[in-house]
Amino acid sequence: MTSQQRMLDFITTRDHSLMRRVHKWPAPRWVRLWMICATRGGDGWLWYSLAILLAALGGDHRFCALGAAGMASSIGIALFLFLKRLTGRRRPCHVEPHCWSTLLPPDQFSFPSGHTITAFAWTVAIAQFYPDLAAGLYFCALSIALSRIVLGMHFLSDVVAGAVLGSALGYWAFLIVH
Repeated sequence: MTSQQRMLDFITTRDHSLMRRVHKWPAPRWVRLWMICATRGGDGWLWYSLAILLAALGGDHRFCALGAAGMASSIGIALFLFLKRLTGRRRPCHVEPHCWSTLLPPDQFSFPSGHTITAFAWTVAIAQFYPDLAAGLYFCALSIALSRIVLGMHFLSDVVAGAVLGSALGYWAFLIVH
């Protein structure tokens, strides 16, 4: 067995162990509501609302900020669609049933998390232009990422990869536009 295969086995074992614990956890109602709201915000509503607010009230940097976020998230979407087809990793909800989440996945593949890529691409790009918004944006991005695990849509490694890719794209887009 190669070192690459050993690493993938190590990650998969940890991912499946966490998935089993999460899928059996009867989360309190407030956690369920938070996770569902976060994941629905990550469907695009949060980013569309933010774009409208910044376009209306964002000051001199608004078009650069929106351009960077739009560029980062567009490339992120293309990247996660490609990687999902390339890897073909099954979602946790297809591996083992969840004890309370009945949310249907947007597609059949898990790696990487598209919601997380988009959340971090927007967050990092916008936070560079508006540092006062950074704490709220990072809270939203982390909530979206966590919701994807808690709701059985993604494994931890899918979300970590999505956060790294989205952050890199957001910062790269900021450097290009700035």
